[in-house]
Amino acid sequence: MLTHARINRLLWAVAGLLALAAASTGVWRPEIYEHVVARDLIPGAFSQDLLSVAAGLGLLYLSYAATLYRTRHQIVALGLLGYLFYAYGIYVIERTYNGLYLIYMAVFAVSFWGIALAGATMDRNSPSASLPTAPRLASASGAILQPLIFYPLWIGMLLPLMRTGEQIDSLYSVFILDLCFIMPGFLVLSLLTYRNHRAGLLLLPALHVLGFTLMFSLAVGELVKPLFGAAPSLAALLPALALSGLFLVLGILHLARLRTTPPQEGPGVPRSANPGSAQARRQTMHTPPSQ
Repeated sequence: MLTHARINRLLWAVAGLLALAAASTGVWRPEIYEHVVARDLIPGAFSQDLLSVAAGLGLLYLSYAATLYRTRHQIVALGLLGYLFYAYGIYVIERTYNGLYLIYMAVFAVSFWGIALAGATMDRNSPSASLPTAPRLASASGAILQPLIFYPLWIGMLLPLMRTGEQIDSLYSVFILDLCFIMPGFLVLSLLTYRNHRAGLLLLPALHVLGFTLMFSLAVGELVKPLFGAAPSLAALLPALALSGLFLVLGILHLARLRTTPPQEGPGVPRSANPGSAQARRQTMHTPPSQ
C-alpha cells in the first residue's frame, strides 16, 4: 500500500517513542497537569495518557512488523497516528504548558507529517482491494453516522458562543479537530466506501481505529475518576463505551473481510519494489529481453 515503507516506518517509530515518553511521564506523575489543566479534566488527561502509552507501543511494534505488503498493519498504524495527532493536538491547542509541552508539539507534528507522507506515498495501483457488500455498507454507514451526529452537535454549541463572543477556557480544541479534520475524513471516506472506491476500502478502517481509541479513552476517563476523588458519570460512560464498541466491531469486521491482492512478482518487478513505482519501471526498462 505504501511505496516508501522505510521512511514511513521510521516516522511511526519516532512518533511512538515520543508519545511513549510523554504519556508514561503523565501516567507516572499526573500532577504535571495541575495548574495547566482544569481539575475536573485531569482524569481525562490521565486516561488519554494510558491510551497513548498503548498507541506508542503499538506504533513501535508496527514500525518493525509492517513490511511492504502487510496492508492491514499499515492501516492500523495510520489509525494510531491519527489518534496521536488528535490527542496531542488537544494538548498543543489547549496550551498545556508544562515541562513536556515541546514533546507534545513534536508528537503532534510527527504524527501529522506521518499521515501526510502516507498519503503522498500510497501506491495508486496496488494492492487491489475488495470488500463484500454487507460489511462494506455497515462500515460506511457507521462512519457517516459520525458527521451526521457531531456536525449538528458541535455547531449547535458554537452558535451561542458566536452570538455572544464568549471565549471558553477549555476543550475548544475538540471543535477545531473534529470539525476541520476528523468529521471531513469520516464523510469523505464513508462516501468512497459506499461507492466501492479502493481508497475508501483501504483507509476507512484507519478511522475506525482512531475512533475506537478516542472513545475508549473517554470511557476510561470516567472509570479512573475515583483515583482523583471524583465520581464516574454513567451518562458520559455509556455513550463512550457504546461508540468505542461500535468502532471496534466495524474496524474488526472491515479488516477481517477486506481482501487485498499484492502485485505479482515478475522478471522486472523485484520484491522490494511496487509495480507502479519509479524503481520498478527503471528496472523493467533495463531488464534485457529473454532469448
